[in-house]
Amino acid sequence: MPIRLNFKKWIGGFVAIGGAALFYPNENDHTQSSEKQSWIIPPSSWGRWDHNWDRRHSEWLANVAKLNNESDKESRKKRSITNDKQQSNVRHHIILIRHGQYNTNGKTDSDRILTTLGRQQAEATGKRLQELGLPYSMIIQSTIVRAKETAKIIKKYLNDIIVEEDSVLSEGMPIAPDPPIDIWNSEVVVYEDGPRIEAAFRKYFHRPEPSQEKDSYVILVCHANVIRYFVCRALQFPPEGWLRLSLNHGSITWVSIRSNGRVTLRNLGDSGHMEPQLISSY
Repeated sequence: MPIRLNFKKWIGGFVAIGGAALFYPNENDHTQSSEKQSWIIPPSSWGRWDHNWDRRHSEWLANVAKLNNESDKESRKKRSITNDKQQSNVRHHIILIRHGQYNTNGKTDSDRILTTLGRQQAEATGKRLQELGLPYSMIIQSTIVRAKETAKIIKKYLNDIIVEEDSVLSEGMPIAPDPPIDIWNSEVVVYEDGPRIEAAFRKYFHRPEPSQEKDSYVILVCHANVIRYFVCRALQFPPEGWLRLSLNHGSITWVSIRSNGRVTLRNLGDSGHMEPQLISSY
């Protein structure tokens, strides 16, 4: 026998979760009150936001000051200053660039250089960053050749920008992915790469410095696995899901962090600045 819904009772609300539309009853309909709860996934089951994820929250810093034997007066003063800064609209922006397409048949890192297409992708990305006209403070590149080549091309479009390199941004397997895949089945790889990539996240992802009075912009030129892991960690999503994200070569991922620690993903793997024939992702 077909089920008939009384739509007069189902006009109370609407929830969209993961692309699915869920309806819950009108609150005035007391006969449905017990059912209403079963139609809504409580936020607590998704995991609550950790406001002190970067260990720079004002209350946490005040507690650290007390542990360091600072006086209550000094601690309160430091907390007041930090609180004021964390109420501001200043942001720290991290712009993550995946290197261009490269020679995957190379046996060593020095052989895995950018292809002609990869250089064209880097050129397009450099032009895009120039067009955005943001006050970039520096480019930090991975020590792997394909990332260094990409950063060198991008630098041509950004006047007088400082370029540094950091080995913690090198490619690797940050954490065993879920669902698992066969090509990385060694716990040793995760054991070696994971702590390094996590250290890179903690180094570069944090709220603005208390002394910062305007937005800061730093460019990291690195690798797909590293960027995908960073995004999951920054948004406090399960990091094991990093492999579910896909990034094109030369794409732009943009993360903004407010003074109060809130994080916004502005772009993920954006390659809209490229002509269709330039887009690749393997």
